[in-house]
Amino acid sequence: MTAADQELHFADAGEAADLAAFLARLIHYDRAAAVRLQAGGGVLAVFGRPPSFEVLAIRTARLEAIIGTDTTTAGAAGASGPGALDTTVSAGELGDALDTARAGRTADGHEVRDRGLVVTVPKAVTGPPWAGVLPPRGGWRRVSGLPGVDEVHGAVAAAVAEFRARDAELPEERRTRAERDRIGHEIWSRTLGDTGLPLRAVHAAQSLGFLRPVRAAAPAATSAGAGGGVATATPGPTAEPLALLAAGGWLRLRTPYGSIAVRTSGLSGLSVTPA
Repeated sequence: MTAADQELHFADAGEAADLAAFLARLIHYDRAAAVRLQAGGGVLAVFGRPPSFEVLAIRTARLEAIIGTDTTTAGAAGASGPGALDTTVSAGELGDALDTARAGRTADGHEVRDRGLVVTVPKAVTGPPWAGVLPPRGGWRRVSGLPGVDEVHGAVAAAVAEFRARDAELPEERRTRAERDRIGHEIWSRTLGDTGLPLRAVHAAQSLGFLRPVRAAAPAATSAGAGGGVATATPGPTAEPLALLAAGGWLRLRTPYGSIAVRTSGLSGLSVTPA
């Protein structure tokens, strides 16, 4: 069975809508973006890599089932086996599939956010190199020293302001992409306090909507079966705002709306003008 023969039965249409918004943000940075999908333990994990930030972004959503055209079914409790999913697809095609499914639900004008949604998995595409190197499924340990939410927002704002100020001060003959990339590399390669987490990871979290205020909702579901708790699905009112974790040469900033992961060796710098 191929991925295109399968349907994802989302447990909550609101989580599917949040996933569609995440995909739209990825496409904003790369119209040809691809995402890797892994499903297990009743959770779909979606991995993407916005090129401007050079980080791995992860969003999850709860599943009721994965169903194929051969009637093979993986229920919400199935972490592997028949019906399990691991494929790379076009972010745009997955976003279109989500939009089509949501439009079908709202055709009668009576959408209910907490009802499920059925989405057909797009055909697989040749994955980019990053799709073959994902964070470990388990073994994550908490890293101390992460500032509070307000301080994290402040650090990003200060870095963006510094970039813009230094860019404005450049003489006309030096106002080139190469010079701007050099400034961006210098600023965004700095770490957040003493954590070792590059500022570009926090900037990516903010730009992808992962640092927005937590809304009151059903209790959060972690992706224990699809990435070792890599991200959270719809957060509840008591969801932990931020946490920094480490495992196997990776650092991961976990938020109620998703995670940003970076490798702690061989990191390359950010080359982007802040949005």
